[in-house]
Parts: sequence; C-alpha cells; structure tokens
Amino acid sequence: MKLTPQTYQKMAEQASPPTKSWITIPSAFLIGGGICTLGEVFLNLFTRMGAEKEAASAWASICLIFLSALFTGLGLYEKLAKFAGAGTLVPITGFANAMVSPALESRTEGFVLGVGAKLFTIAGPVILYGCTASVLYGILYYFIR
Repeated sequence: MKLTPQTYQKMAEQASPPTKSWITIPSAFLIGGGICTLGEVFLNLFTRMGAEKEAASAWASICLIFLSALFTGLGLYEKLAKFAGAGTLVPITGFANAMVSPALESRTEGFVLGVGAKLFTIAGPVILYGCTASVLYGILYYFIR
C-alpha cells in the first residue's frame, strides 16, 4: 500500500485524540502566569531584603532555575507540564527543565561521563550562541557608538 500525504494526515487525525482547547489554554495561561508571578514575588522579596534591583533580579532567576531543576529531579515538573502544557515553557524554567531532564536520563552512565557530559551537550549550543551573539553585538555597539 502506497501512503500518500493525504492518507497519512487522515490516519493521524483519526488516531490522535482531539485537543480540549477550552481546558488546555486556560491552564497554560494560569500556570505560566503563576510561574511569572512567583518570579515577581522573589524579586519583591529580595528587593525588600535590601538587594538592588539587578541583584534581586539575578537572585529571583536563580531561585526559579533551582526550583525548576528540583521539580524536574523529583518528577514533579513533568506532571505539571502534562497539566499546563505550554505554560511551563516560560523561558527560564523551561530551559532549566530542558537541561536537567536529559541529564537525569544519563545518570546510569555516571556523574561525570553521563550527567556532566549530557549537560554540556545540551548547553553547548546555547552557550556558543550566547557568546557569539554578545561579541557581535559588542562590535556593532562599538562602531555605532
């Protein structure tokens, strides 16, 4: 049997359950908003403790990354993501989850060759892009200024 793109599309539509948008969209909105609100709570907390705005922002980010990594390690982030969907892809927590979950899958290979190697495999392209972009922006800023 030859499978055409139209036939494949029809089979895929029959096999996949319909999306309950009336549930998934509000839950993504609420959970994503909750994560952002938690970040604002941390920011206000650290500011009231006497930290400057930039330091408080850094500490709030560190707390969100830590909680995301902790929840990923405990298996809670996956359950939250199944409920909230795209709401858990708030950039900082989603990236922390994306870093930790593959590393945890490699822990049977050891902490150095498994977890450590997988972390740098994932983070490498991001760090490379960030460093390259910052150098290019710096050069551009130097000539524009």
